[in-house]
Amino acid sequence: MLSLAACGTAADPGTSSSDPTAGAATPAAVPSARPSNDAPAGTVTLESGWAKAGSGMTAVFGTVTNRSDQDLTITGGTSPSAGEVQVHTMAKQADGSMTMMQKKGGLSVPAGESVDLAPGGDHLMLLGLTGPLVNGDDVVLVMVTSRGDELAWTVPVRTFAGAEETYVPEGD
Repeated sequence: MLSLAACGTAADPGTSSSDPTAGAATPAAVPSARPSNDAPAGTVTLESGWAKAGSGMTAVFGTVTNRSDQDLTITGGTSPSAGEVQVHTMAKQADGSMTMMQKKGGLSVPAGESVDLAPGGDHLMLLGLTGPLVNGDDVVLVMVTSRGDELAWTVPVRTFAGAEETYVPEGD
């Protein structure tokens, strides 16, 4: 098992601002990102998105909102800041401890609904960071759905002191 400090149990990233748009994910300028015919650009957004400052691996949180008329499932993604982007969740173990693991089947977001990505719950995991992410940086993500749609988002990096959690690689 690897120890991970990328996630926490509190939902507050520890920052405050009088700007109501602070922390909102902005569309990324990623040439490879393409909207699908069923989910046009801007219909699936990451609201109040942010990435936890860190190195090695870290997580992205926020609220994924699907304004399209089609259910979707986010299965993974890419980022210039990481070797791999996966959808993760927290699962209670028999001994009562919480363990982080890849979410089988991905993140389902029903049409017209929102799903929270939060410390201690579902989140996007950035594995194999290409360098440390520090407070004030931006992270570009291109998430992929089960239909092959690409969702391009940019989120700010924030410092967050969360709980230590464990990561169990596939097959363990």
